[in-house]
Amino acid sequence: MKNQVQMQPQKPKRTLFGKIVKYTFIIFNIIMLIWLIGGMMSASDSISELSSEAEQAGAVIGTGIGAMLIIFIWVAGDIILGIMTLLTRPK
Repeated sequence: MKNQVQMQPQKPKRTLFGKIVKYTFIIFNIIMLIWLIGGMMSASDSISELSSEAEQAGAVIGTGIGAMLIIFIWVAGDIILGIMTLLTRPK
């Protein structure tokens, strides 16, 4: 019997540009998560130091607006980078 060598089909790989886009997508998500957590922790520390209820209410509203802005930037960036990541995947 002859020694049969099974050839496995090679898995296509990303191009250099595709790898850059993929890692940019991952790093962007990590940075946004750190930004959101850091912002919320900082805001919660400063809210507890305020004296009047009006100041605390204003700080809570401002924190909510800030969190929504961060989330909006996160979603917009994910849509753009996610589409680019999908378009640069190997075929």
